[in-house]
Amino acid sequence: MKTFRIAVWVGVLILAGVLGVVSYSMKSGEVVAEPPFGVPFTLVSQSGQPITEEALRGKPTALFFGFTHCPEVCPTTLFELNGWMEKVDPKGDKLQAYFITVDPERDTPEIVDQYVSNVSKRITGISGPPDKIAEVIKGFRVYAKKVPVDEKDPNGDYTMDHTASVFLLDSAGRFSGTIAYGENPDTAVKKLENLVNKG
Repeated sequence: MKTFRIAVWVGVLILAGVLGVVSYSMKSGEVVAEPPFGVPFTLVSQSGQPITEEALRGKPTALFFGFTHCPEVCPTTLFELNGWMEKVDPKGDKLQAYFITVDPERDTPEIVDQYVSNVSKRITGISGPPDKIAEVIKGFRVYAKKVPVDEKDPNGDYTMDHTASVFLLDSAGRFSGTIAYGENPDTAVKKLENLVNKG
């Protein structure tokens, strides 16, 4: 019984200490901020200029990973994203969007520029050296895998399996949710509205 009482008092003291630390932190204004999503990077925009992770700061951001040889998911997503952005932010000053290729071997900045420009003037395409793109893919927890079109010819033509969701980041670059491929358009618009309101 004595041992039990000691254990209870030890538990009470530990709890009091934890609460004291939390209370002090709140009073002193200390806030543990969530870090930006992803990793630092230096890649190349579709205009051929260097672009870093700082581009994903300052405004809420929609971020999509894809490739220009993508038959359906990528062009559909870019087209829909452009339309949703027009609804949510008609002036184009509250929301930004980026398309990062997962196939840098074929997707040069020039090719990405042609591809994205055909769909949207509001989405910026990004490419870069394969090793740097690989770091970004890993750092942003994106799935991307080269898949041969013909299994008998592994070094021949290929496609890419990849994450099909649009990542939503707040103005500080922190993860704020996703828009899934095939998401209900009204739901997608609402998510972007919430992102803009969050800032």
